[in-house]
Amino acid sequence: MTEIALAQVAGGRENRPAMLGVVDRMAKEAATAGASLICFPEQFVTGWSPKIPNEAGEPLGGPLTTTFGEIAEKNGIAIVGSIIETGQGDRPKNTVVVLGPDGDILATYAKIHLFSPGREDCNYTAGDHIATFVVDGTTFGLAVCYDLRFPELFRIYALAGVECVLVPAAWPCCRIHHWEILLPARALENRYYVAGVNTAQGPDGTYCGRSLATDPDGTVIARGGEGEELLMARIDPTKVHESRLSLPSLSDRKSDLYQRLLSKL
Repeated sequence: MTEIALAQVAGGRENRPAMLGVVDRMAKEAATAGASLICFPEQFVTGWSPKIPNEAGEPLGGPLTTTFGEIAEKNGIAIVGSIIETGQGDRPKNTVVVLGPDGDILATYAKIHLFSPGREDCNYTAGDHIATFVVDGTTFGLAVCYDLRFPELFRIYALAGVECVLVPAAWPCCRIHHWEILLPARALENRYYVAGVNTAQGPDGTYCGRSLATDPDGTVIARGGEGEELLMARIDPTKVHESRLSLPSLSDRKSDLYQRLLSKL
């Protein structure tokens, strides 16, 4: 069993020190409650934008990542944070970084599917690899917000042996119904846990939280409201393997046939 915490907070672009204070407070609260990992929303320190906020980017190992690591080590908990990663080309990446309880980087994942309706793809460079890591005996994968609409990515994680996919997001209220459908669907079709942490409601009303975690049967096991809160969820890897034995849809796939059908399009 692995206890995880979803930190549903509002983006704080104007006050980075205050946001990092929230990280410290919530990490301590989650660790005290028995969580081995805490996950925050997409670009929660700066606030997500398809355009790059001035001076918001930094390389891996920069001030924001370093502070995440210090807070993780201080509280003995893994932290899943989010940065605008620079230093690898003309455009930055929308990157999730995982710091272990010793403060070291466990994994990084750059958002693969950039939000083209908002022109995020015009300002960022898309990632090109998945990321997996292990905390407290559970194998996790990472996706970000718009990635949720692409089942191919989540199927790859299933085939890679992942037991829970974490989805930091800045998902707007106007499409929150999609969020609440897609998270359980991705869990059910891949027979693993999916935990999505969304940006909490802020002054402009763009976001409205509703973070949730769902088990391999698509049953919601934790659900947030609209404001700032800390949600707890228990991940049981045994349930993942049992669910795949009882309903072996993954092993009943016909990969070769799918490729032949695609080749005829």
